[in-house]
Amino acid sequence: MTGDVWLPLPPDEIEGLPEGPEYRFWNGAEDFPADPADCVFYVVPYMKAPELGQRPLPRMTSVEVVQTLSAGTDHVEAGLKHLRPGVRLCNARGVHEASTAELTLTLILASLRGIPDFVRAQDKGEWLGGFRPALADKNVLIVGYGSIGAAIEDRLAPFELARVARVARSERTTARGPVHPLTELPALLPEADVVILSTPLTDATRHLAGAGFLARMKDGALLVNVARGAVVDTKALLAELETGRITAALDVTDPEPLPREHPLWRAPGVLISPHAGGPTSAFLPRAKRLLVDQLRRYVNREPLRNVILTTGVTRA
Repeated sequence: MTGDVWLPLPPDEIEGLPEGPEYRFWNGAEDFPADPADCVFYVVPYMKAPELGQRPLPRMTSVEVVQTLSAGTDHVEAGLKHLRPGVRLCNARGVHEASTAELTLTLILASLRGIPDFVRAQDKGEWLGGFRPALADKNVLIVGYGSIGAAIEDRLAPFELARVARVARSERTTARGPVHPLTELPALLPEADVVILSTPLTDATRHLAGAGFLARMKDGALLVNVARGAVVDTKALLAELETGRITAALDVTDPEPLPREHPLWRAPGVLISPHAGGPTSAFLPRAKRLLVDQLRRYVNREPLRNVILTTGVTRA
């Protein structure tokens, strides 16, 4: 095959790349590494502003594949309108499950057991005792049961939960039990002690956790968002947090990054991490394996993994 492959990692640091393409390193620098019109496989820079990753797309007249290194693709989808029909968009399923699931458990346990309070007390040399809730015997609801949602449940398994309920766009059955459709979410929310959001950001999930959703959560429940900030209506969440009725642990926010003076920083009962679910030591090995596999498939004209959509084709 001929054509350029744009990578956000130096090609000589990725062992096993197939021969054939001309590999170009571009991680968002002002200057492009070559003519975007010659790019046939574009790997979007990771953890960069959406407008940066979309910048070369209008000039990528030959591109056939756009590959993200994130599970979500919302940051690049707006730029796909510039591309010709037939371009495949692939996500990074298999790269972030371990890291995101680890952080989800960290946020849950830290929130329930009061770790932020302990750290603040340690800074002041204070011994802060008291009674804290355990994760054991709790009902947990996972909203967004894809590969990350399943990885979260895998790590919840040893914690002696009373129940795990699963919700996705459509109903299905898994080895761990049934997955409920989104239409059943209102009935499930009042039973959950911990509600985990791990759903992609789409038109259907934007502000999914709005005023009505939050009002249905039981008193004392914990909302954990490791999805996208806009899955939660920030104004509605602030109103609930101010009452002290629920608490929240957020790895993502809307807006993001959260401005210094935003009231969410100072809201009672909220723990915020700076979108730290994916960028860990687990990222690079898994990202490199994904890229090598995808590029081998592309060069050999085999089916690609993780195709989210194809331009010019209406989504189901």
